[in-house]
Amino acid sequence: MKAARPQYASKLDFVAVKDFTQIGVFDSVMDGIDAVIHVASPFFYDTTNNEQELIIPAINGVKSILSASAKPESKVQRLVMTSSFASVIDLTSTPEPGFTYTAADWNPLTYEEAIDPKSDSVTAYRGSKKFAELAAWEFVKEHNTKFDLVTLCPPMVFGPVVHPVPTVEQLNESNMMLWSVAAGADPLPGTRVPGWIDARDLAEVHVQALLTPEAGGKRFVAASPEPFSYGYAADIIRDGFEWAKETVTTNYKMGEKPSASYGIDGETVARELGVKYRPFKETVVDLVGQIRELAA
Repeated sequence: MKAARPQYASKLDFVAVKDFTQIGVFDSVMDGIDAVIHVASPFFYDTTNNEQELIIPAINGVKSILSASAKPESKVQRLVMTSSFASVIDLTSTPEPGFTYTAADWNPLTYEEAIDPKSDSVTAYRGSKKFAELAAWEFVKEHNTKFDLVTLCPPMVFGPVVHPVPTVEQLNESNMMLWSVAAGADPLPGTRVPGWIDARDLAEVHVQALLTPEAGGKRFVAASPEPFSYGYAADIIRDGFEWAKETVTTNYKMGEKPSASYGIDGETVARELGVKYRPFKETVVDLVGQIRELAA
């Protein structure tokens, strides 16, 4: 990471922790820390025990960093936490026409439903994000912390990667799904949620959530106003890359722009944090171009 950013090398420090879910693991590294951005949370589909592999680690990871930030000697003034649109959306009902999800909405999933062995890993993941975020808000309220909390709830996150990725197979889940379109997936992946945000825009949202005084104590849904679909991604990839004309499937409704049955309030982020959203086409072209070089 330092080699890739030599201009910032003197300002970057890294500390390895054995298990970030263990209370006390961050205590020794908090000296001189004014603010925290907590983004770490388990996300994978191949689970055998929803509670032990997804939900409890997510909750404990939050409690661990919050506990360290709340120590009497701590200088932390703000903690920004990456939650997810999964903690917002209700997948059990169909929204009324014109409905828009906002930061006031919570998914109605119960803890019992999330840990049920019969529930799939997607349901468990939705539970892990909801209950980890709730744990954060409850901690701040219960302990009357000196720092304030900001939570961010993005939907699908796509975009170029800046950390080292040795192989295509080691891409994160969302980018892997987008790359699969370029690689010839047939049928195309299903679009569970039409909401998305570029990783670079989401990074800026985190920074502005940290720096904007008025953001303290708020929850934000960080999402582009432009809906996406993998069919739309296929159109963009085929039009943008000559090689993709031979790999991208034609087994879908080509030329069909994506639509959404509900809105997602990303405007509050744009207005209060001053973040502008990239168009989906830019995100797709930048990511696919980067991964094509990696795959070559």
